[in-house]
Amino acid sequence: MRVLVVEDEEFLAEMIAEGLRANAIAADVAGDGLEAVRRLNDDVYDVLVLDRDLPGMHGDDVCRRIVHTGAVTRILMLTASGTVHDRVEGLSLGADDYLAKPFAFEELVARVLALGRRARPALPPVIRRSGIALDTAARQARRHGRPLRLSPKEFAVLEALLRAGGAVVSHDDLVEQVWEEHVSYRTNAVRVTLSRLRAKLGEPLVIETVSGAGYRVAVEPGE
Repeated sequence: MRVLVVEDEEFLAEMIAEGLRANAIAADVAGDGLEAVRRLNDDVYDVLVLDRDLPGMHGDDVCRRIVHTGAVTRILMLTASGTVHDRVEGLSLGADDYLAKPFAFEELVARVLALGRRARPALPPVIRRSGIALDTAARQARRHGRPLRLSPKEFAVLEALLRAGGAVVSHDDLVEQVWEEHVSYRTNAVRVTLSRLRAKLGEPLVIETVSGAGYRVAVEPGE
């Protein structure tokens, strides 16, 4: 899942982004409405965490632009006001959800995950393939019943491969889905993460490298 956090309070924006990354969610940050529009034109995001009162371009106008384009991006609007009138007004602009400040971070993460599921093709909460059970809501993974202690990036890579349903996922697609904007396509982050993930999954090896194309989760006999 890829999320854009649009918040002009730098400390709060980075706190939200770091918390999302700790939950295996790739998160970029924009400090004003104009930067948000630029990023949304350049990249595809599953969820937009959008502060309503923004410099450059008001959050309401950013929301209207996204809705007008018909993008799949889901919008969680943040505001300092939590009155019924403001919630209704925010939702009427096209926002998918609304959260008043101050908020519990656990609730924000839960809402982002729920919106992310709506932005993607419907899948069961627990994805099962090749002996792997990935609980995307609880952020837990098992293989043949054995719990896996995965880092956020390892979890996100495994989720991206399982969601592909056996199709090949390219190196660049993994970078787009799992890593933040500043990560270079030329780094070895994907290779290192896949190596660690394969070691934790154990035998038989389940993540295949398809030469010149990318990676996929193999089908075990009987599936």
